[in-house]
Amino acid sequence: MGIGSIFLILALLLLVIIFVGRPIIEKHNPEALQNNQIDHERSALLAERDRLINTLRELEFDHELGKIPQEDYPEQRARLMQHGANLLRQLDALESADSQGLFEERLESAIAVRQSEAALASAQAGNHWNGSSSRVAGSVVAAPDDDLEVLLASRRRARQDKAAGFCPKCGGPLQKSDRFCPKCGAKSP
Repeated sequence: MGIGSIFLILALLLLVIIFVGRPIIEKHNPEALQNNQIDHERSALLAERDRLINTLRELEFDHELGKIPQEDYPEQRARLMQHGANLLRQLDALESADSQGLFEERLESAIAVRQSEAALASAQAGNHWNGSSSRVAGSVVAAPDDDLEVLLASRRRARQDKAAGFCPKCGGPLQKSDRFCPKCGAKSP
């Protein structure tokens, strides 16, 4: 057996050990375990929310068809709505706890970008006053929030383009997607 064969066998043995030992190493990683648990909880809450929405739709449909008595409908709907509100609170708490770290990271990166822009601007102003014509040709440092701002602005424009008129009861503006008036709650025409 040659030296090349021994190295090949050792390399394959090392790969098998890494492949077999990987689940053991990942189980002891508390951060990965916590992320998996949070993802599982979020998935369960989202599935429960979807199930609850379907149940509410079925309840509305059955009520419109007359399958549910008038005196039972408000109680069942209120119970389902309360359960839905609790689910949304749990989802909001989970999302805010999960996104708190991401928010802080984005804030720190935005501050760093703004500081570098200020340093670049002061350096350019210093070069301008010294009579030097060295200038950074068209370089503008883009903030990571610029994409987000563009997306928000386009959504606002799209929302403004979809005006459908005014509410006949209170005179508030209505959008095409509104089924009820956002001010008084009256059903839109």
